[in-house]
Amino acid sequence: MKLSKIGFLIIIIFISCKSAKDSETSSIQLKHEDKLTSLSLQNWYQKDYSLDKTPGISLDKWYTQNKKQAKNKNIIVAVIDTQIDLKHEDLQGQIWANLNEIPNNGIDDDNNGYVDDINGWNFTATKSGGYVVWGNFEYVRLIRDWASSFKDKTESQITTQELPKYREYQRALKTQEKENIYYTRWLSSLRHSVKNYPLIKDTLKHFFPKEDYTYQQLDSMYKKHKINSKTYRQMRENDDKDLGALIYYMMINVEDNKKTLGDIKEDEAQLDSIVNKNLNVDFDERISIGDNPIVLEKGYGSNNVSNNKVGYRSIQDHCTKVSGIIAANRENKIGIKGIAQGAQIMPLNTSFSGDEHDKDIAMAIYYAVDNGAKVINMSFGKEFSLQKEWVDEAFKYAEKHNVLLVHCSGNNHFNVDENPYYPSDNNFDGSKEVCGNFINVGSISSKLDSTFVSTFSNYGKQNVDLFAPGDKIYTTSSGNTYMSDSGTSLAGPMVSGTAALIWSYYPKLTVQEVKQIILDSGTAYDIEVIVPGTKDKMVPFSELSKSGKVLNVYNAMQLAEKVSKKKR
Repeated sequence: MKLSKIGFLIIIIFISCKSAKDSETSSIQLKHEDKLTSLSLQNWYQKDYSLDKTPGISLDKWYTQNKKQAKNKNIIVAVIDTQIDLKHEDLQGQIWANLNEIPNNGIDDDNNGYVDDINGWNFTATKSGGYVVWGNFEYVRLIRDWASSFKDKTESQITTQELPKYREYQRALKTQEKENIYYTRWLSSLRHSVKNYPLIKDTLKHFFPKEDYTYQQLDSMYKKHKINSKTYRQMRENDDKDLGALIYYMMINVEDNKKTLGDIKEDEAQLDSIVNKNLNVDFDERISIGDNPIVLEKGYGSNNVSNNKVGYRSIQDHCTKVSGIIAANRENKIGIKGIAQGAQIMPLNTSFSGDEHDKDIAMAIYYAVDNGAKVINMSFGKEFSLQKEWVDEAFKYAEKHNVLLVHCSGNNHFNVDENPYYPSDNNFDGSKEVCGNFINVGSISSKLDSTFVSTFSNYGKQNVDLFAPGDKIYTTSSGNTYMSDSGTSLAGPMVSGTAALIWSYYPKLTVQEVKQIILDSGTAYDIEVIVPGTKDKMVPFSELSKSGKVLNVYNAMQLAEKVSKKKR
């Protein structure tokens, strides 16, 4: 799980159905936007445009009108992610339990290859009893593993067969160089900030005794000194104490919600770990896990999917947020309402600060399938894949067993038809898709204007299947709390929850049918939007994904019923 450059992801951070294609889908031409209140923002994504003038997934509409009882409420949704807060009040009764395993007896009672796996498995646990917190980015692993074949060689020295790997190696080198410069400069800036913070505070007290300065006031003072950011960097490197440089720093601090010295020191510690662990070819977190990294095997890791020690709550944030969207209890009158009441969350830990290992991804998929999951949510991604073939085979295994894979498209605001992003059902070489059970999900906001597609969301007419709400989503969080967050990581579970809901009512549908139902039943908005990653490039919303639509639960359930009846 990669850290964003616009903010830290703190972890101390997816056979076509002819009958479905014949269905009618709604197409909406937007004429205005109704402003949402703070309260309605908490559940905007569950609303319906025709009823509420809000481009949600029409979940409330379906639950309000549905009078049927589910045939199988306990659909298992595997969430491949970080650790989870098993004690969260809104997830009680919603966590999968392995009834074939006797708790804590040190025996693999069900002979599935995992000892005491009561609620899932942690594939990032270490042999010493801990778990990985910091790990390499994938391009760093690629550079380390392929150096013996390609280091210091030119393209003319490479065989035709090895040329694709050589070029990927070169791409990895360029990525590491760019990222290393970026994060090293950022770390240098933070070290300068920590060193000079007391001086800055004391200096500004001379002008603002009550320390009640605003960004605008500091900006006015700063302009008098005509110090630009380049000059500031030079002063920082020379440890300059110029007033203009000090003001410039505090402007950044105020703009960043008035961080304290403690906050800045925490940022400094994290950046130090990025530079010396995430980006360091000589650091290999796999050693602490103690497995054989070049062999697919069962049993490494541990059954601890929820470390509840004091100070460890943030490592559970991501999975807890994702899981709440899918399955938070709808009937307990607290917190939020998940999409699929009764769905069971199977937490499978693979994520830490860095990029997930392809081995862990593949083994988590095999575990999920073998232990009864119908849907697998993967709210993570990376721009390189060292052992994609392992993941591809796991995808095919899931398809063979009628299991749906749901993946977030990523937050890089780029076109994934042109920029590889993994895991994916695409080989990015023009060949046929690996499998037919994979849905890639982009993010939309609640704004019915040119910014309808979230500014951070990846997109692609071929490789993003549809969009779902992922902007300002209020959900469960670690430490038994609730909060709003944004990212395609939150759009993916909207689709996972919908798939679980479909199967709970129509269990005989195939995975290909469920996928096609979700894509065909979405809402097609007739609107021009800004392409993410650009300032003002406008295109029809329909051009940014394969379906050109937004997830619609009500339509999906209606269509699922029609398809199910035709199968009888």
